[in-house]
Amino acid sequence: MIRSRIGGRGRTTVPGAVRRALDLREGDELAYRIETERVILTKADQAVTTDPFAVFGEWSSEADHQAYAGL
Repeated sequence: MIRSRIGGRGRTTVPGAVRRALDLREGDELAYRIETERVILTKADQAVTTDPFAVFGEWSSEADHQAYAGL
């Protein structure tokens, strides 16, 4: 298990092994997903989207696209 300590203002250093595993570079963003009693840390997707409904997979049917096409 890899560990790091939380410092002042809630900051921590991402350990080198984690940076290498996620291929993190300076300026990259991290994404956190909370699942009950654990947090999943991933490299954030760099794709920029202009679709406000893109994060809601359950709203991606053809009927939804037609219903919201005029918005």
